[in-house]
Amino acid sequence: MRNKLIHGMLIALLILTVPFAASAKPGQKQAIVLAVFGTSHIEGLPGILDIRDRVQRAFPHTRVELAFTSNIVRRIWQQRRHDPRYRGEHPEVPKDILDVKGPLAAMADLQDEGYGSIIIQPTHIASGEEFADLSAYVDGFNSIRTVKARNLPFKQMCIGRPALGTPGIEHPYRHDIELAAKALATDFAAAAKEQRALVYMAHGNEHYSTGYYLELEAVMREMYPQIPVYIGVVEGFPDLPRVVAALERDGVRKVYLKALMTVAGDHAQNDMAGPESDSWQKRLEARGMNVQVDLHGVGENPAFAEIFVQHIRDAAKDHGLELR
Repeated sequence: MRNKLIHGMLIALLILTVPFAASAKPGQKQAIVLAVFGTSHIEGLPGILDIRDRVQRAFPHTRVELAFTSNIVRRIWQQRRHDPRYRGEHPEVPKDILDVKGPLAAMADLQDEGYGSIIIQPTHIASGEEFADLSAYVDGFNSIRTVKARNLPFKQMCIGRPALGTPGIEHPYRHDIELAAKALATDFAAAAKEQRALVYMAHGNEHYSTGYYLELEAVMREMYPQIPVYIGVVEGFPDLPRVVAALERDGVRKVYLKALMTVAGDHAQNDMAGPESDSWQKRLEARGMNVQVDLHGVGENPAFAEIFVQHIRDAAKDHGLELR
């Protein structure tokens, strides 16, 4: 009788503990934070949401959180979140956009929920100012030392590469540039169909080298010799005057204009294709060129979005993480 009682107690104990053993303990759970510049334009959201959905499908058992790096964009969505009229007029805007936070807040929430290993994956095109800031966040967290190891905010935190890569031996950035050029094949097909030169507007920045874009331009010219391609940036070099000079030097009269940005947001809607006389479209048309505009971010391109998925896989492997 006593043996039967003990046997029954052991079975009951196993039944009670199996569900807990099957789930990750606090500190063992893993998450991915997609760090996006963000956009206030609903038309630009597919470039963000398509990447988010693709990442979630690739890692169905891993928590995926969105974070906007732009303070201005986040404030706009915060105001909209508290505006019943806006929410009623735009039911298509998902909750994680209305509730979007910055990278630090997103990481703090995950730490509070017991996530111990975090991969920050930027969706920026090139390694510039914002990538440097994100890297500083990661370095800051990883530099924390506590009296007891169990009190560290995270067991592990790492950052993935932007689309065009970063300098280093493990993952040569030239390889990333070549993959990006291949992923943009559909843009060249669209330009070829219309018999136009392809002009990209990238964001750029004034504090870090934008030489990645010149290398990308050179690689694409080798890869797609039948279509003239030119890349300019909003901030830094190569700027629009350089692009215009090159177009006129080469006798180009028809242009296919597209943003080399994850999202076709404010820069694409206004700086590139806006109605003002200083937009890229208007300035090219003022030089006698016929301009066709493509208002889709490269994040909407499945092949390009897949680059970020691969960079997450690389970051996980480099740091001994097994994402599921």
